[in-house]
Amino acid sequence: MQGTVQDARDLLIRAVGIPSLSGQEGEVAAFLRDWMAARGFEARVDEAGNAVGERGSGPLTVALLGHMDTVPGEIPVRVDEAGVLHGRGSVDAKGPLCAFMAAVATLPDEALAAARFVVIGATEEEAPSSRGARHIRTVMQPDVVLIGEPSAWEGLTLGYKGRLVVKAQAVKENFHTAGDGSSAGDDLTEAWFRVRAWAAGAGEPGGVFGGVQATIQDLGAGTDGLHQRAWGTFGLRLPVSVSPAQAEAEIRATLTDLEGLELSFVGHETAVRHPKDNALTRAFRVAIREQGGSPVFKVKTGTSDMNVVAAHWPVPTLAYGPGDSALDHTPEERLDLAEFDRAVAVLRGALTRLALGVAKAD
Repeated sequence: MQGTVQDARDLLIRAVGIPSLSGQEGEVAAFLRDWMAARGFEARVDEAGNAVGERGSGPLTVALLGHMDTVPGEIPVRVDEAGVLHGRGSVDAKGPLCAFMAAVATLPDEALAAARFVVIGATEEEAPSSRGARHIRTVMQPDVVLIGEPSAWEGLTLGYKGRLVVKAQAVKENFHTAGDGSSAGDDLTEAWFRVRAWAAGAGEPGGVFGGVQATIQDLGAGTDGLHQRAWGTFGLRLPVSVSPAQAEAEIRATLTDLEGLELSFVGHETAVRHPKDNALTRAFRVAIREQGGSPVFKVKTGTSDMNVVAAHWPVPTLAYGPGDSALDHTPEERLDLAEFDRAVAVLRGALTRLALGVAKAD
């Protein structure tokens, strides 16, 4: 077993050591494909650049969808004296993806006879395109889905908020500031105040997950001497009760009387929240307890590939993976290798229990 643990750790450390910004995942995809092929997977890199590996031949299909791309920001890769791996992607989300791979690589024969396990290292999850997930959702129809995102080894994530990005621009003819009237910057600021007020009244009362969160992502103003221009980008995090289409329609109505204001909307992602009691969650609760943990259900205010595949894969789904999501995208991104080991053990136990439980039920 010790050799198995070290093999899994080596996989993770090597994967984190390969830079893989969104759109630049080719080298790490080839590495992950070759690692899986050497351990009995049918492995390939698909048309979207995803690293895909399959093991098992049973009637149950389990998709384990992680992502191998990272945000920018170089963090020197090292394992410190406490056994903590530092490096970009260690938490978000090569840790969860490599835990998927290591667990499926070591599943017992009886689990592989009862189910087919498909591990996907997706491309461009950190980009608006979500290219890898959008492709894979069209070419397979799993019975159960795991999303590889950090939840901590005892955590089970059931849902993610949706998203909408508002791009606003105000353009006006230049005038002397001593004169009467509002500037383009005034109008853009008024638009933000109205968006913020709309957000405060939308959604459901009580709790961050049920409300609309609104933040300014970009803001500026300037003039060429003839025209003034002001611009802003407003990010919205949406609850299950507010769809991106509804949010867009209501914001347009709220801002309709502001002359010269141009609006565009991008990043439409619908919020999702899955049930907490099914064969998948039960298998994980037992597996976490077997490793000495106490299962904790979570929902997240960010987005993930769960949002992208949910409507296409209406099956039991949860997100799982080692790591503290508060470290995502930060200069302090790091993962305790002992926690990674426990997550691999939880995954191995849960996937085995899930496959054999379904086989017995059939």
